[in-house]
Amino acid sequence: MTVPPDGQPDATSVLLPGPWTHRDISANGISLHAAEAGEGPLVLLLHGFPQFWWTWRAQLTALAEAGFRVVAPDLRGYGASDKPPRGYDLPTASSDVAALVRALGERDAVVVGHDWGALVAWTMAALHPRTVRRLAVLSMAHPRRLRAGMADAAQRRAFRYFLGAQLPRLPERRLTRDDDDPVADLLRTWSGPDWAHTADFAESVDRYRAAARIPQAAYSSMEYFRWAGRSQLRPDGLRYARRMAAPITAPTLQLHGALDPCVLPDTARGSGRYVAGAYEWRELPGLGHFLPEEAPDTVSAAIADWARG
Repeated sequence: MTVPPDGQPDATSVLLPGPWTHRDISANGISLHAAEAGEGPLVLLLHGFPQFWWTWRAQLTALAEAGFRVVAPDLRGYGASDKPPRGYDLPTASSDVAALVRALGERDAVVVGHDWGALVAWTMAALHPRTVRRLAVLSMAHPRRLRAGMADAAQRRAFRYFLGAQLPRLPERRLTRDDDDPVADLLRTWSGPDWAHTADFAESVDRYRAAARIPQAAYSSMEYFRWAGRSQLRPDGLRYARRMAAPITAPTLQLHGALDPCVLPDTARGSGRYVAGAYEWRELPGLGHFLPEEAPDTVSAAIADWARG
């Protein structure tokens, strides 16, 4: 990990070694960092909060070995990607990834998203359908289903972190403060009962804690939450909600932890009503919100099978 003299990690701290290569790719007017492995049909892996590309470390290796070209970018504002002052709305983030497909020399891709990455993936499939050959979403309801789910008291309680993120500046300070461990608390609260007791969990906490302290990363990650909250009654948010009513034609796989305390299974279930193509819902027992890390082998196998069609 690269740590400058002031003790704060910089963007190079996420350039972790492994059976992959790191590259910077110009897309939609910004530079996106990505880890890449393998050769074959393109599979894009989109991470969530409070993570970066490294959440897909197991899938990068497994899918490359299964015969795919696997690319896991840092979303706008995360990791080693650019962190502009604006553009943290879902239409812009989905345009970033659609442009990334073209920048990689491909016409379309199997797009896989987790958490916020899944919201980007849902949006990409609706607004840029020609770039999505097949879709897999993990731990996240369709945006319109999520919007409707907020009418449920249990989902509102589960989303209290989302509501707290609407405040200015304070959420960034909480995410990066030194007097306790907010990243560990978040991962432990949202995960299932088993992962939090492993060495892999401890390593994940260290990685995500450091990544959150890269300059501007905490601000950028909170801006996704703020746009989602503040746009609900604004013209841009209402326009986005209308556009997301477009039926998704890409074959879609939805994986969800039965114990997910962040996006409740009852909220996610029913997202298939927005999918016109083939659709499959799989609820994974004993698992929480962080499926790629809680059950890496299960998730890798499911993605590989779905990507093969």
